[in-house]
Amino acid sequence: MSRATPHVTPFIMGAQSSYFHVENAFLGKDLEYFSSAGFDMEHVQMKRNAPVAELYEDAIRYEGAIISSSGALINFSGKKTGRSPKDKRIVYEETSKDDIWWGPVNIKMDEHTFEINRERAIDYLNTRDLVYVFDGFAGWDPKYRIKVRVVCARAYHALFMNNMLIRPSPEELANFGEPDFIIYNAGQFPANRFTTGMTSATSVEINFKRMEMVILGSEYAGEMKKGVFSVMHYLQPVKFGQLSLHSSANIGMEKNDVTLFFGLSGTGKTTLSADPRRQLIGDDEHVWSDDGVFNIEGGCYAKTINLSAEKEPEIYNAIRFGSILENVVYDPASRIPDYDDISTTENTRCAYPIEYIPNARIPCVADRHPSNIIMLTCDAYGILPPVSKLSSAQAQYHFLAGYTSKTPGTEDGVLEPTPTFSTCYSAPFIVLHPSRYAAMLAQRMEQTKASCWLVNTGWVGGKFGTGSRCPLKYTRAIINAIHSDSPPTEFETYDIFGLQIPTHIEGVPDSLLNPKKAWEDGAAFEKERIKLANMFVKAFKTFEDGVTAEVKQAGPSSFI
Repeated sequence: MSRATPHVTPFIMGAQSSYFHVENAFLGKDLEYFSSAGFDMEHVQMKRNAPVAELYEDAIRYEGAIISSSGALINFSGKKTGRSPKDKRIVYEETSKDDIWWGPVNIKMDEHTFEINRERAIDYLNTRDLVYVFDGFAGWDPKYRIKVRVVCARAYHALFMNNMLIRPSPEELANFGEPDFIIYNAGQFPANRFTTGMTSATSVEINFKRMEMVILGSEYAGEMKKGVFSVMHYLQPVKFGQLSLHSSANIGMEKNDVTLFFGLSGTGKTTLSADPRRQLIGDDEHVWSDDGVFNIEGGCYAKTINLSAEKEPEIYNAIRFGSILENVVYDPASRIPDYDDISTTENTRCAYPIEYIPNARIPCVADRHPSNIIMLTCDAYGILPPVSKLSSAQAQYHFLAGYTSKTPGTEDGVLEPTPTFSTCYSAPFIVLHPSRYAAMLAQRMEQTKASCWLVNTGWVGGKFGTGSRCPLKYTRAIINAIHSDSPPTEFETYDIFGLQIPTHIEGVPDSLLNPKKAWEDGAAFEKERIKLANMFVKAFKTFEDGVTAEVKQAGPSSFI
């Protein structure tokens, strides 16, 4: 009995077929552009804005990616599973040097070293069989958007930026022209540690004069995302006069009230802004313009650790065809992801187009100003209340202080919650002096009379190791109360910190609202409270010269 030959696509058999992708031909100015950039266009095979399905095929064929049971692509970033802030550099050049806030966040690199690393990256890309190009936009408001080009050697990276940038229509792509900002991602190839200024085999660098970014020695896709944000964090205030923010944003379906959520990774920006009763504007990066609020990105980059359909249904259901699961462990037989497995990293992620959130607001623009600003902090000491209302001076103080705790996995080497002060809730990505962003925020808050709240999504009833993380259901109840027609109006003063704590929130135990009552060990509580207060006082000295006496006095009392 003869057996039928299994079906094999002509491409795999090596024959030419209609399935074979015809690369986007670069002609005229496009060809000249890449040639002048150093690409060997006679030998390099480039795919520009390749279809998602084709990027899946390439990632599976060449990178060992797999398709999960829900249809998402699972891929891995190699050795680096988080950002490498110590390897970030900004080129010191005449057009931007007077605006940059130089220091440990923005470390200087000379122009010559940048040119060496740029050439190293392009030389590496010239050796690849395939090079991917993705052209997209950053910023949903056409008045303030920029054109971004990504050049990389992994289909995974191209698909990631396809999800994270704003995808152009065919007409927009045809008329894209020259980009405003370019990323050369040669992350598979290391930097030369003997090159001046290099401290490791990883280098992530931005040149504002050339409007270019070069990545060497890190395949973590998040470096590209935050590179785009750094550029917008520079251009929006300097070129456009608008306020860029590390925040999520949503808008009420009934009242059309806009809320901004400030916070670092791990504080809950993505989770809390995904609300079935509100439209999602975006989950991480926004601009508060003269006209309202708009998202910088075209997608979301959500943490998936301990993800479940019950706790976070919007995010869970967004993990389907077109999404990327990054560094997520899966069952090899069923291809079902295990979101509780942290053997690869605690910083497991999913990148998906914002349209995958059912109640996303498309276009991601709100033509009205925020009614509420929520500053999210993850307090590993368990001292800050789950919620408190801030005065204008307190809002400026806490925005500049930016207290939170780095959570495991978000940065290379962070293995347990580590208290930190991240000014403007965006220190790893901040470009200008914090006072410039704070002044713009204060001005906008004064003009719009927005209410401001400090919400602690970190530990309650004790510090890390003795207390527990504030249950998500309580934090959601707090956010719902803020958005309700009857937000909290009765408060008690939390001494030392001077915060106003609501005496009651529907759905939250009253004893949990005041940390002093939530701790069982009163002596341990006072010790940790004084310790944290002193940390605030010490950290804020950096900004004292640039603020009013009212703002300076809006922080905790000193016990030093």
